[in-house]
Amino acid sequence: MSERCGFVAVVGAPNAGKSTLVNALVGQKVAIVTPKAQTTRTRLMGIALAGESQVLLIDTPGIFAPKRRLDRAMVAAAWGGAQDADLIALVVDAAQGITRGVGELVDRLKERREPLILVLNKVDLAKKPDLLALAAELNQRAVFEEIFMISAATGDGVAELKASLAARVPEGPWHFPADDVSDATDRMLAAEVTREQLYHQLHAELPYESAIETEKFEERPDGSAVIHQQILVARDSQKAIVLGKGGARIRAIGEAARTELAQLLGRKVHLFLHVKVNPKWEEDRGLYREIGLDWVD
Repeated sequence: MSERCGFVAVVGAPNAGKSTLVNALVGQKVAIVTPKAQTTRTRLMGIALAGESQVLLIDTPGIFAPKRRLDRAMVAAAWGGAQDADLIALVVDAAQGITRGVGELVDRLKERREPLILVLNKVDLAKKPDLLALAAELNQRAVFEEIFMISAATGDGVAELKASLAARVPEGPWHFPADDVSDATDRMLAAEVTREQLYHQLHAELPYESAIETEKFEERPDGSAVIHQQILVARDSQKAIVLGKGGARIRAIGEAARTELAQLLGRKVHLFLHVKVNPKWEEDRGLYREIGLDWVD
């Protein structure tokens, strides 16, 4: 049997469950997942193996109506992730149905040349008659080669989707070694893990006006990693929230991020966090490069 390898762009509206799905297909965590919409900011690739196939899953930011520079950069990254893909998987929150954003997205996708796969996610939260009606309506709006009804969170239907993607990617040599699960660098991974903890622990207290910049990532002779990061926020009031009383919140964020990073990187991690107020961090071209986004005028 010959090897197969190809790119699958995973697109959808914010909070459709794209990152959860990519993690489920890969078989381990490669993308951060939080209840907040628009968590994914840049293109990140998860690498899933199935038999002789290597499926390169491009997890993209949710596609939505952009209002600011960061939004525009995220949406550009999402559409950029769909360029040159061998097929596109549209993930739709089955419980939400066809929102305005989903409708606009389908209208744009139906003009694409790449084969389209429809993935109705979160089916455990929807009624079966509603699912069938939703699938039928979406299939009228665009031509989907296959439709899958899954729950990325529970794993229901994920194996069938993975098998289909593995069969659909073109024949060709693998692009990555068999033990690679992502194209993210350790530096990028460190920033994403800390950002995930920021969202998890602060929930609605901290708006999107925050970013993580990895200032230093050093390898020690003993094999451990020393990481210095700054948490960028827009206002002094947000800095106080991140720090918490007596610095308790930032210590908790750092401890949780350090523990997860040590597990993901397979070595001891020394993580040092501090908070910086910069009302104009979204205008920093260097930071966009750091977090993997292109500057969009």
